[in-house]
Amino acid sequence: MPQNLAIIPARGGSKGIPGKNIKLMAGKPLIAWSIEQAAQSKCIERVIVSTDSIEIAKIAKEWGAEVPFMRPADLATDQASTESCLLHAVSWLEREESYQPDNIVLLQATSPLRATGSIDAAMAQFESEKADSLLSVCPFWHFLWEKKDTPLALYDYKKRPRRQDIADDKVKYKENGSIYITKKDALIQSCNRLSGKIALYVMDENEGFEIDTNIDWAIISALMFDAQATKNKQK
Repeated sequence: MPQNLAIIPARGGSKGIPGKNIKLMAGKPLIAWSIEQAAQSKCIERVIVSTDSIEIAKIAKEWGAEVPFMRPADLATDQASTESCLLHAVSWLEREESYQPDNIVLLQATSPLRATGSIDAAMAQFESEKADSLLSVCPFWHFLWEKKDTPLALYDYKKRPRRQDIADDKVKYKENGSIYITKKDALIQSCNRLSGKIALYVMDENEGFEIDTNIDWAIISALMFDAQATKNKQK
């Protein structure tokens, strides 16, 4: 069986929503949702949080994640890439623990709406398609324009398509930031979470919300409270 390592990046310097990774979302710290989802996965061997914050590290451990190292400050700036975080984690684990997973599963704490089984389904597709990397997406139906001063439509507005009439091979997909899977060797070689043969794991639109703004926070919080209320009624 391949060894799959889940890495959840969570730096302490969030500016859009200060302290968002540990701010309470539907009764739990935001990061707790991703930690629990990874822990419940049948295919994840270890769940590691990479953070520069002692407070985030403490809460991550309380919710069941490992925090074997603190992320260096230069890898936790606004300019630092997520890939630099992943590469640091992989390098540290190999050097300090001689641990070399086969695959890296990147879960972003800002995407807490993953359905039960989504991580395992994504991994199953990754393996069945013999992909080098995978990203989760949602169907995208919006009509886009660009160049505000000289408007250009990215669709044929003279023959505006109806959603139900769009052919399967014409459907667009939006990267939703929820699940990424990459072979460890491919990550090291390309320094990118996506490389080689790329697979798309299509998620339900309800799973595709991610938190960037306070409006996103309000929407996702409402969705999660509704989901919890529905579960309680079913019990």
